[in-house]
Amino acid sequence: MYDQVIIINSESLGYGDANVGSNLLGVFLRKILASLDKPDVIVFYNSGVRLLTPGSKALEILAALESYGVELLACGTCVYKVCGQKSLRVGRISNMDEIADIILNANRVITL
Repeated sequence: MYDQVIIINSESLGYGDANVGSNLLGVFLRKILASLDKPDVIVFYNSGVRLLTPGSKALEILAALESYGVELLACGTCVYKVCGQKSLRVGRISNMDEIADIILNANRVITL
């Protein structure tokens, strides 16, 4: 069972200017990296899966989070529909059965 789960469903944080949202998400991920209280898992779906693919500005931060034991899970359907056949640089492909089980059994779920 996971204690803390974060869901990222977009390449940016909030609505409006995409560049501002992308920068905000980068700042948020760096704050998580610096925090002593890291989540157990970060789930990525919809366009959020692009953060795990080649060319993402977040790869370095996400790789560091993964090295600290944060599990990075990408919705497989989203990877194939949103990104085509791009492979992930960090994290692993999951499915909605596993993702639903994680979310339903976590103590705390935060959706960005």
